[in-house]
Amino acid sequence: MRIKNFILKHKLVFSFSVFLLCFALFLMLFLRMDIDYFWHFKAGEYMVNHSVLLTHDVFSWSLFQFPWISHEWLFEVFLYYLSLIFRDAHLFIYVFSSTLFLIFFLFLSQRKEYLKNMPFTLLWTVFFTLIFTGLSGRPQLFSFLLLAFSVYLIFYYFYHPNSRRIYFLPIISLVWANVHGGSSNLPYLLCILALFCGLFQFSFSKIEAERLSKKQIFTYLIVAVLCMIAIVINPHGIQMLFYPYQNMADSLMLSTIAEWQPSNLNYISHYVYFAFALITLIVMIFSKKKIRLIDAVFYLFFLYLGLKSIRFWFFSYIVWSMFIFYYVPKRKLDSYSCVLLLTFSCLLLVVFASSFSYSKVLSTRSLSDDAISVLKEENPKRLFNYYDYGAYLIYQDIPVFIDGRADLYSKYIYKDYQDISRLSYHFYELIDKYQFDYFIVPKKSGIASFLSIESEYELIYKDKECLIFKTK
Repeated sequence: MRIKNFILKHKLVFSFSVFLLCFALFLMLFLRMDIDYFWHFKAGEYMVNHSVLLTHDVFSWSLFQFPWISHEWLFEVFLYYLSLIFRDAHLFIYVFSSTLFLIFFLFLSQRKEYLKNMPFTLLWTVFFTLIFTGLSGRPQLFSFLLLAFSVYLIFYYFYHPNSRRIYFLPIISLVWANVHGGSSNLPYLLCILALFCGLFQFSFSKIEAERLSKKQIFTYLIVAVLCMIAIVINPHGIQMLFYPYQNMADSLMLSTIAEWQPSNLNYISHYVYFAFALITLIVMIFSKKKIRLIDAVFYLFFLYLGLKSIRFWFFSYIVWSMFIFYYVPKRKLDSYSCVLLLTFSCLLLVVFASSFSYSKVLSTRSLSDDAISVLKEENPKRLFNYYDYGAYLIYQDIPVFIDGRADLYSKYIYKDYQDISRLSYHFYELIDKYQFDYFIVPKKSGIASFLSIESEYELIYKDKECLIFKTK
């Protein structure tokens, strides 16, 4: 009987591994060229070609040479080198390999827990698809991987006090602060949360807590401090310690950038996250096992972040994946699970093979070649551009008024841009203030309507997406 179960477990591991590989390929059907990819790419190209680390803006005319915290510089250099090696396929290589590595890490780090109840595991995988927001050439994928490593190390040390793996966490912090510094504060914060949970010993109703040894508490504290020191090792120094909190406190960015919006029951699409959080809670509450305090605290902390901003939805998925399977009841192993997994794998592979087109990914951009040609010929010096056009204009070496680096513009011109775009009561004064010589704006926008009826602006180009005006 033991031999039979041993063989069945290995078959299940193999079948689920095949399923994850096909699942990662299936996810590539949703791969798109995010607009921010373009300025990330150009930043990497600039740093490699000029052998410098960017600490000041070089892409806009409005804030040229203003201080800029390029907290993703290492990712941008990596992205550019990847493009030199793999050419047009570099975006697919980056997203696919990162996604595949992430899902395999989540599985292999707690293989026994994943396999004990395959129906629930498949349900959990469905939520991966529904709330995965990183399928583009952005540094968030690195953050997902680094978060998974961090939570694994923190949880592992909680239950294995003699392990030294926890000391890899400062290295993760060092890398995180340079590939995506905007969320690099999480390793030391999670250490502090684990330390807090380890201070208590009790069993009350459904929740139980296990007190850590003095050595573990001291280790968590030391590692948290080392993580903070590691974060400072970046081109911007100690500023990176405060950068994430400054961003989260910026009310203008929070109110205008889509991925920073809070989870809201008024939006149907947000119901996925609420359902996901509710199912996770139900599994924990109705489990025969008591809820461990550290699991409850980590659940609530990331639920708070996920409700505060949709950009943290997938962070919740990664962290909750590290403990939710503990509460899932065990099912008897059977060979039907292997057959089901391999069948699903074949279906996903067929769907991917019949539907994926990399040319569609590359064609996803915000402006046509004709519009770019007109701007290059006109050579504007003080161009007003729509926010979503900025990254692609940078990619085409056209100086911009504004682009996706909202953290750079927020303190200076972001509010003015919003007021001009929305035709606020003093927008005409702002146009006069910046002395724009050209405008490129969406065809269906208020500012386009205004420019069309004003005699001092001449329409020199139009297509189905945008209009270009010249100041007479």
